[in-house]
Amino acid sequence: MALELDRIREIAERVASSSGLEVVDVELRGSGPARMLRVFLDKPGAAAGDALGGVTHGDCADFSREFGTILDVEDVVPGGSYTLEVSSPGLDRKLTKAADFERFVGSRVKLMTRQPVNNNRHFEGRLESFRDGRLILDTSVASKKSRKKMGAAAGERQKVEIEFANVEKANLVPEI
Repeated sequence: MALELDRIREIAERVASSSGLEVVDVELRGSGPARMLRVFLDKPGAAAGDALGGVTHGDCADFSREFGTILDVEDVVPGGSYTLEVSSPGLDRKLTKAADFERFVGSRVKLMTRQPVNNNRHFEGRLESFRDGRLILDTSVASKKSRKKMGAAAGERQKVEIEFANVEKANLVPEI
């Protein structure tokens, strides 16, 4: 399964780059006829909340046609039928690569660490910087619920330094 997913991702990245897009994530879920192949796309340079940037419906449709044709011709997805879903990663997109953290410095993020930092594994705050494999979060902008979880007082300015290798899961927090 991992080899197939690597091959699918490789094809997705090739098709996306030819259209000026980037692959954010690829998921293959389910079994039998209920299998779903999801590809999340974005445009390089589109920042969080950038109304003019980001992937369009047309971008997804064009990618889907080209990518789906290649997958079917090369018979890359094992086991017969599947449903292909192509979309943007959304406002609360996952942050998985170091480049994601570099790109979204200044944005609000919510993350969970593998190992506790300051006796906590759950953090929310503004990503102030990302350098040398370390990110710094300003947790004073966290929601009331997150501040309570983190044990921080309202308005208290607190910075937390976290090793990128210690980040288990991270997402942008939409600011509307």
